[in-house]
Amino acid sequence: MHSMVRHPAVAGRFYPKDRDTLLGDIQSYFPPQAASALALGCVAPHAGYVYSGGVAGAVFAHIDLPQRIIVLCPNHTGKGRPLAIMSRGAWETPLGSAPIDSSLADALKHTFPLLTEDADAHRHEHAIEVELPFLQAQRPDFTFVPIALGTGEFEVLEKLGEAVAGTVHAQAERILIVASSDMNHYENDTVTRIKDHKAIERMLALDARGLFDVVMREEISMCGFGPALVMLTAAKRLGATSAELIKYATSGDVSGDREMVVGYAGIVVR
Repeated sequence: MHSMVRHPAVAGRFYPKDRDTLLGDIQSYFPPQAASALALGCVAPHAGYVYSGGVAGAVFAHIDLPQRIIVLCPNHTGKGRPLAIMSRGAWETPLGSAPIDSSLADALKHTFPLLTEDADAHRHEHAIEVELPFLQAQRPDFTFVPIALGTGEFEVLEKLGEAVAGTVHAQAERILIVASSDMNHYENDTVTRIKDHKAIERMLALDARGLFDVVMREEISMCGFGPALVMLTAAKRLGATSAELIKYATSGDVSGDREMVVGYAGIVVR
């Protein structure tokens, strides 16, 4: 298979195109006193940095990043396969090239054959791309596996989580599982905070099924509940004992518009 370079789809829109400006912004989003520690997984938002950069920065500042990372995101574009992985090549950002971890991607496909090689699902999808500069700023030598999820079926997501845990467990090195997700969308600030904290409560309890149920029951428009569910299932299998809400915000905190907001939660699982 030829090596593929994925070029940025949202540079200059979701985050600055200029390398130095981007690095400066990211440094400003890292809280100065954050103590980083090992983690199994995390949930980080993926909106424009102006809105969610502070939450994403706080999450990654609290993690001692390993070299190998799996990044799961929802499929916002509707393109490609429902369980889309890329296992060759690299992703470009203004901070440079982030290589795909081919051996880890191959191991995941072997353990979970429903994962389909599919660059189309990733080409215009922003939800992994916006996480990469944070990772690059902290750990320039990292390699990663991108997986976009276009399914909301609990059983499929749970089985993928179990497969991720088995694959990670079989590797010699530590691997971080990043779930890229925003929280509730386009309701007022009060409603959004109430809904989001119901979902956050389940994530802090490491309760993947509970997260699924509350998202469905309360109609919480958390775009990346699938990635979060996979990460929680895998982390629990790998021995996770705690989850911490590092930071929560809504777009209203930045824009001042409290009528129509998006929620952002940063969670670290250890």
